Amino acid sequence: MRITIATLVVCLGAASAQSFAQTGFSEVNAEEAQALVGNNVNYDARAAMYIWADRISYQPGQALTLRMTMKSNDDPYPYTVVAYRQNNQDGVKTYLPKGTSEPTDIFGNGVEQGFRAVKLGSFAKAVMVGANGLLLNQALSVPNELGMHTIVVQLRDYTGTRIIKSAYFKFGVVSATEDLPSVISANRYLTNDKLYRINGIVQVRGGATLSIQPGTLLVGTPGSQPPSVLLITNTGRLDAIGTQARPIIMTSSQPIGSRQRGDWGGLIMLGKAIVNDPGGALNIEGLPDSPDTMYGGTNDDHDCGALRYLRVEFAGALLRPNEETNSFTWGACGKLTQSSYLQAHYGLDDAFEWFGGSNDAKYLVGTYTADDYLDFQIGYRGRVQHAIMVANADRSNRGIEGDNYERDFAATPASKPQMYNLTFAGSDSDGFDETDAAAIYLRRGAQGTFNNILAYNWGTGTVSGANTDLLTAAIGNKTLSMDGLLFFDNGKHSGKANTVAAQLIAAVAPLVGNGLRNFHAQDVKLRRPLEYSDPDFRPQPGSPVFSARWIQPPDDGFFDQWATWIGGMGLVNWTEEWTTFLQEEDIKP
Repeated sequence: MRITIATLVVCLGAASAQSFAQTGFSEVNAEEAQALVGNNVNYDARAAMYIWADRISYQPGQALTLRMTMKSNDDPYPYTVVAYRQNNQDGVKTYLPKGTSEPTDIFGNGVEQGFRAVKLGSFAKAVMVGANGLLLNQALSVPNELGMHTIVVQLRDYTGTRIIKSAYFKFGVVSATEDLPSVISANRYLTNDKLYRINGIVQVRGGATLSIQPGTLLVGTPGSQPPSVLLITNTGRLDAIGTQARPIIMTSSQPIGSRQRGDWGGLIMLGKAIVNDPGGALNIEGLPDSPDTMYGGTNDDHDCGALRYLRVEFAGALLRPNEETNSFTWGACGKLTQSSYLQAHYGLDDAFEWFGGSNDAKYLVGTYTADDYLDFQIGYRGRVQHAIMVANADRSNRGIEGDNYERDFAATPASKPQMYNLTFAGSDSDGFDETDAAAIYLRRGAQGTFNNILAYNWGTGTVSGANTDLLTAAIGNKTLSMDGLLFFDNGKHSGKANTVAAQLIAAVAPLVGNGLRNFHAQDVKLRRPLEYSDPDFRPQPGSPVFSARWIQPPDDGFFDQWATWIGGMGLVNWTEEWTTFLQEEDIKP
């Protein structure tokens, strides 16, 4: 039996209060709530919570089941719990359980009746909407409202007025599934009322621009040979500009709970900016060599397109041994290429990799990638600021892996990026397939600037690398610098001490002795960095990320000089709503 959101008239009443009590929720009256809060009226949530449905796309009328996990983490405060569905095309909210346009709590009470506050309990994978659901005991019938929608569960303060914490699940309502052709050679616009399938290599070429509407879903097909890849050739362009409420999502076609790294290939963008190979151009790794897989040239302003609020999930298909595609690949993309608010989730190879070129990137999130998170080589000279990179128990390799060029360590122009405000949070484990899995790993003549970096609980240490004679020379001639590094508990499982000396290889130790004193091994005091399905990377009160150890980024029109902290996040959670941190094992049926 199904029930439509628009016509829902169910009232939970005492029976539902009893159901929630079974999860550990307990109702409190106004006097009890005020006593629990005391003078701390601006209290924050210690609890972790996440929600998910059984699919990422539905057709109108199909049934939707919603599940939720709550970890109270001994949170002592009272909350008003509010749930709703939002149509992200028009912003209209439908509040559960009664299907009203006016806000209600989970018991169906609105402002006039008075919200009912609860203390939080703990439960895992509980059905919220569906058979025997805590919030509704019937599945929802998806409305005939095409486009992206979001189900939101909020923790508000006990008065119901201040939103303290939110959990989000985004899904698409589509009219049909459409296979993308292998070649797109004329301008094309993908709309969010359809689900698009990538089967094999889809090439954009011949001067064509592929544009994607906010909130559009694309799925890659596992098992295809060559792997399912969206390839923007150096004669094509991609405009994939989502929003915080309507991110564009490229993911696996497999069911939720059974998706894996490498289910499909990922996104590759190729341009005609400068690389440091003597031939001036190369074929991108991970795909069969052809004229359409070439990148490199003489135009450092080459425009590969614009990416904003875009997630690439479960990518990195294996072509042949040691050759996988990445989640995001830029080959010789130039300065006019725009890249911001991007997430690489569960990749089999690197999260973000640059092969030469000069394109910049801001607000990057990498989660549960098998290999490296920020990888550069072949003369990459771009700028990166604001990044959060998270490794879980599935293991990853390096946070940054930097090379100049493996065929010629002295090739010019050298790889020399500028990177500021990065956070690496790990699971204190050995690398996925690298024995030296440090947060920062440089080799083969890599140069650059790496400042305001926080590394916590990462693999085998903080700073490592190879070809140390070249690192020493680059430090001496000031083409390689690091400053504003804060680190703690990196490599502790292998005996690494929380000292500066133990966390830096000898080649970079001179940076400490050259007056650059902002290397600190100290508890980073982030709020919830290792709660993997619902982390919080904001600093706790008293965190050293705000101490006067950060380095002012250049005032060059790209970097945000107001980022006066170490790491990828200050007090504002810029990952809110458009990202996912869900671990696949946490949402298996």
